[in-house]
Parts: sequence; structure tokens; C-alpha cells
Amino acid sequence: MGSLIQHLPFPSKVSYIGKGKLEELRQLRDEAGYNLVIFDDELTPSQQQNLEEALGVRVIDRVTLILDVFARNARTSEGKLQVELAQYKYLLTRLAGRWNHLERLGGGIGTRGPGESQLETDRRLIKQKIQRLEKKLEEVRRHRSLYYERRRKAGIPIVSLVGYTNAGKSTLFNALSEAGVLVADKLFATLDPTTRRIYLPSGRSILLTDTVGFISKLPPTIISAFKATLEELHEAELFIHVVDLSAKNASGQCQIVEDVLDELGLADKPRITVLNKVDLVSVDLDIMGDRLASGLLPLREDEKIAFVSASKGWGVRELLKMVDEAISVETVGEA
Repeated sequence: MGSLIQHLPFPSKVSYIGKGKLEELRQLRDEAGYNLVIFDDELTPSQQQNLEEALGVRVIDRVTLILDVFARNARTSEGKLQVELAQYKYLLTRLAGRWNHLERLGGGIGTRGPGESQLETDRRLIKQKIQRLEKKLEEVRRHRSLYYERRRKAGIPIVSLVGYTNAGKSTLFNALSEAGVLVADKLFATLDPTTRRIYLPSGRSILLTDTVGFISKLPPTIISAFKATLEELHEAELFIHVVDLSAKNASGQCQIVEDVLDELGLADKPRITVLNKVDLVSVDLDIMGDRLASGLLPLREDEKIAFVSASKGWGVRELLKMVDEAISVETVGEA
């Protein structure tokens, strides 16, 4: 229903935003009648509680929103386990704030008041749940490692699609593999890795993998919970970095993907950058090529670039040829 931005040297410890901006936000509630406020950052439990008391509506932060979207989109048992684990780990860090008002009753005779007792009970139950989920995911990882070993012995190169969420990875995956993977114009439509064998123009085959999309300020709890999924990237010999060329902040999104790959220790992995959705861009591609050369996107000097419209099928054949050539170079290098 609306948005507010405030420039502060640092967030308020009490309410994240300043008193004046908080009053402005409260007045907007009376005018617009909103019933939810989402903060594009992580709130402390006390900040969240103070904001809800001041505004009289539910308040959630960026992490809660992302976890909710993940929960809606998880389809496989592994994906659901990963999301549930991330949710419990996030909840564990916020229990103390929920029970602060009762912990004050713990003084005097006996050192444990009802609030502290309840807090410890909840914490113990959540830790037990986290341990059970981690054990189940460890089983998944063991099975996955055996699967990786079989793939390595088969000698089939693995190519992974990476990119900012909603850049068109799944659409491109379908165009290349005819896999019928869910495609939707929304964030994190793909949470679970999908792998298909496809054949290159030379007749050789590769395993193509579609993975979860990246996003700015990806919460550590999510990165930790999706470790099994992200392990898929370490097995790849080549990345196809899909960039939404029509996005207003294509350069920023591209840089975020580079930063996440760097955090995962994968920045040096060979890659092809696919500038997707060219059907939505009115700029001449030759001009666009000159702009890219001048530093429009944060690309490496040796990076191969393909102009593609995955939804229209434009440039897909040329991309497969580039993958074929890149895999050939990698194979020769290993030999």
C-alpha cells in the first residue's frame, strides 16, 4: 500500500526508525488502513515488539518474509526440511525477547521464575527439533555425496545455472532441457535443485542443474540451511550466470551474484554470462555489447557473453555451442 525510506547514520535501537518517521508511519495506518508492515532489514526482538505496540499492527522483517516465501515454494521433502530448519534457527535467536516481560519475575527466593522456566523449555524443545532436522538433512547429504560420486565416475560434465532470483533461470533450463520445471514470475520459484542430461551440438552430453536464486542480504540462516542445495554448485565444472537484462538494477543484481559466489569460494569457477530477456530490451545488441565492454556490468575480462530470450527460444542454440566449446577447453585443461 506504500513505502517509506529513512536515511539514518545507524538504526534506532528502540524502534529501528526515528520517532518522527514512526509517527509518520502510524498516521499512514490511519489514512491507508494497512494491517502489516515489512522492514527491509533484520529487526531485533525488542525492536519488533516496540514497533507492533506503537503501530498496532503486525510487523515482520526481511528474514521472516524470505523464510515465508521459501516455505510457500518448497515442494520436495528436502526443500521443506531446509526451510523448516532455517525457520527454527531464526526463531531460536528471538525467544529471549518474547519472554523478557516474564523473566523479571525470577528474582527473590528461588532463582528461576515462570518466564525463565518457559524460555528454557521452549529453547530446549526448539534445539531438539533443530537436531532432528539436521540429522535428517545429514542423511540427505550422505545420499547426495554418493550420487555425486557416481556422477564423477561416469565422467559427465556438470553445468549449473546461477543468477539473481527471478532472472529466468528455470525458463532457460526448460528451453535447454525441455524439463518442464515450474516457471513463475515470482521470487524463489525454484528452491530444490533439478538436474537433467542434455546433449550438446558435438553429440556429447552434460548434466544441467537449476538451483535456488540469489538475493541481496541473503540471511545466514538460509545459507546454512540450504548448504546441501548449494553443494551442487561446488560439483559444477561451468556456471551459466543468468542475468535479467531488462531489470532496472541488472548491474547490482549481477554484482550480488558475484559476491555470493565469492562467499561460497566459487568466484574462480569458469562461466558464461547469459543476458536474458533481450526481447524486453529496446537497445540494439551491438550497442549493448559496446556498453558491456565499457563496464556496464561487473564482468570479468575473459567472460563469454550470450544474448538470449529463454521464453522466445532466441539464442539458445548459440548458447549450447558456447557451452560445448567451454567444456572442451575444461576437458583439455584437465587432461
